[in-house]
Amino acid sequence: MERWFRLRLRLVGVLFLAAFAVVVGRAYYLQVRNGEMWQKRAEQQFQRAVPLAPQRGTIFDRNGEEMAVSLENDSIYADPSRLKDVAETARQLAQALELKASDLQKKLSGPRGFVWVKRRVTPAESERVKALSLAGIGFIKEHKRYYPNAEIGAQLIGFTGLDPQGLEGLELAYDGFLLGDGGYLLMEQDALGRGMTAGNNVVREGDLGHSLYLTIDRNLQFLVEKELAAQVKAMRARAGTVVMLDPATGRVLAMASQPDYNPNMFWKYKPAQWRNRAIGDSLEPGSTFKIFLLAAALEQGVVKKNQTIYCENGKFRVGGRTINDHKPYKNLTVPEILKVSSNIGTAKIAKSLERERFHHYIERFGFGAQTGIDLPGEAIGLVRNPSQWFEIDLAAISFGQGISVTPMQLAAATAAIANGGTLMRPYLVEKIVDSRGQVVRQQAPTAVRRVVSRETAELVREMMATVTETGGTGTLAAVPGFRVAGKTGTAQKVDPVTGGYSVDKRVSSFVGFVPAEDPKVVMVVVLDEPQEHTYGGLVAAPVFSRIATPALIHLGVSPTTPKGESPLPPVVEARNLTPLAPLIEPEPGGEGPGRMPDLTGMSYRQVLQVMERTGLNIRLEGSGRVVEQVPRFGEPIRYDSEVRVRLASSS
Repeated sequence: MERWFRLRLRLVGVLFLAAFAVVVGRAYYLQVRNGEMWQKRAEQQFQRAVPLAPQRGTIFDRNGEEMAVSLENDSIYADPSRLKDVAETARQLAQALELKASDLQKKLSGPRGFVWVKRRVTPAESERVKALSLAGIGFIKEHKRYYPNAEIGAQLIGFTGLDPQGLEGLELAYDGFLLGDGGYLLMEQDALGRGMTAGNNVVREGDLGHSLYLTIDRNLQFLVEKELAAQVKAMRARAGTVVMLDPATGRVLAMASQPDYNPNMFWKYKPAQWRNRAIGDSLEPGSTFKIFLLAAALEQGVVKKNQTIYCENGKFRVGGRTINDHKPYKNLTVPEILKVSSNIGTAKIAKSLERERFHHYIERFGFGAQTGIDLPGEAIGLVRNPSQWFEIDLAAISFGQGISVTPMQLAAATAAIANGGTLMRPYLVEKIVDSRGQVVRQQAPTAVRRVVSRETAELVREMMATVTETGGTGTLAAVPGFRVAGKTGTAQKVDPVTGGYSVDKRVSSFVGFVPAEDPKVVMVVVLDEPQEHTYGGLVAAPVFSRIATPALIHLGVSPTTPKGESPLPPVVEARNLTPLAPLIEPEPGGEGPGRMPDLTGMSYRQVLQVMERTGLNIRLEGSGRVVEQVPRFGEPIRYDSEVRVRLASSS
């Protein structure tokens, strides 16, 4: 019996020990192993975490000058449970912050223990609210994106939203690097979610985002934007674009578009002004495209440098159409064809090169594909398959009609001629640096492919230099102390209504590089629909000169010609120039944009049908049937002439 009693006693003791071990083990598990987790859960019972906007990294130019920064601003919040008089508080806040009192009162009357009143207020607004000493109103520091140079570089840098996530430009393209980790505002609350003492609120800082160092030079960017804006205004142009590259590396030194905007108040501008036209706009390049045709033809050996081509005295029939030169030329050498910009000469060279080979080199120069620049929204232009080219298409594409490119594509392709035949990928961000100053990513120049041989590139480069010399079309692009290589372009625009070429709308351009012997700067200048003049040599070439002259000094490039040898040529008055003739005329006797058809007696609808069929851009006046037309039937239509018809009723 005694033995059985001892056994039961020991069994009970073992059970107590086992139960005690379980309790101790559970306590150890809860308080030691998972103590931090349960402590956080407990804190969440009486704390509320309000996320704060993360701080973005800084964007610097190539010299370390700030282009985009994040500055501290007060954000104002309210604890509705601690407000003494909601209506009066809303009224005073609305007056101080220029808000609507009714909306603010509705927000402050809600059940929540925390509401934002207004985020990232100005210092003046913050001071006005602080002076009110309102119960239940608090302040917290947040970061607001600020662009210290206002409009300078706006389209390429972009802007951010309130989040602050990148919405345009580099801010969008590198948002993942620039955007840091957001902090928190920890607020104490009771079991009902109501705020307790405001003095116990704690701010936990987030991590700063990475910073960008660009290839852009802020001084060059300012110079480019100033000169472009002045010329757009002087020519009353619809828009303008300039791209400046380092041809050896593909680094973008400057990139500007007009009209521009101020990213500090982007919401006040139209979305069209946010667009970076250098990469987002496609245009017909006009005669600037001739340099790529010549490069392809010379590379393939279908023409020689000193070969003479007969240019038909200014008119040449191709595929039922007549191609015009702005002056009648007979025999021209290949360099002279480029110098005087003969459409007939380039059309004959294109015929010798043939469609497939020409298309091959168009693609090799990067047209019809994105350049790969590190910006969002890049267009690819339009390059049709050569199987869709008729004889007249081959001729038209040779002088830059029937194909569309972006200014950035044009700049990159021209850089391939300047650097000896290699297409480089353009880029904007040189390096990415973290908050500790460590380089996260370093960009390096990237060669896409060799397009033509160095010998061919040098031949084309020398030909381009004659364009800016006496007798060439680009003399106004001359830079004192340097030889300039370039090419002018004047392209008809497609009328969006008729689908044909517009009678009076042009894109004027100039592409070039300097010094011609050892290029340091490649530049493309484009003006869309200039009103004063239409020749690229008059409209775009002077912008190149006015930018390149101080830019070379800024970059430390020494003159390559004796002083005084290359003075800027005098401005040629437009009245001394022959009016632009249509590049392509229709077959004689047929309707088309070359000669005025007979519209007499036609109805409004019939005239519209003729416009659609011929590509004419006719201004219609009145209603009824046509009683008058300008020009008269059979007369040639020139680019600078008015094309209109007047309609009247039979009564």
